[in-house]
Amino acid sequence: MNLSIATYSDEYCHAVADLFTQAVHAIDNALYSKEQKAAWAPLDMDYSRWQQRLKAERCFLALADKQLLGFIELEDDYIDCFYVAPQYQGQAVGRALYQHIEKIAREKKLAGLRVDASLAAKNFFAQQGFVVVSHNQLLRLGTKLENIRMFKGFYT
Repeated sequence: MNLSIATYSDEYCHAVADLFTQAVHAIDNALYSKEQKAAWAPLDMDYSRWQQRLKAERCFLALADKQLLGFIELEDDYIDCFYVAPQYQGQAVGRALYQHIEKIAREKKLAGLRVDASLAAKNFFAQQGFVVVSHNQLLRLGTKLENIRMFKGFYT
């Protein structure tokens, strides 16, 4: 696979939104119920909302022959969204995306990176050196979701 990391461009808006929804709904039901996944990633896609969100120029795409395999968003020291298409999980796509934003963070001389990781992503972030800070519960569309605040310091 010839993987490249690119800065987001508008032509990928629908693909990013669709990948997000597919990735969330592919999470094991033992971690998040179907109801929780529907609240997290509603199936009635609002592409205009995604287009507005993605204009912030903080999103990076993992591409292979112009096909979107995953994406990650970095806002200051915070990893906001980070998803890999279900069929490409476990194939180093996520690691390449993460390494790209860690390089950016280190070049900016940030003290570290923060993330509110899903239960499905916790182990990935732990493998990258993140530690658990707290367990969070949030309400989305009237449904409780849990995630885990994690931190990786660069200069300890």
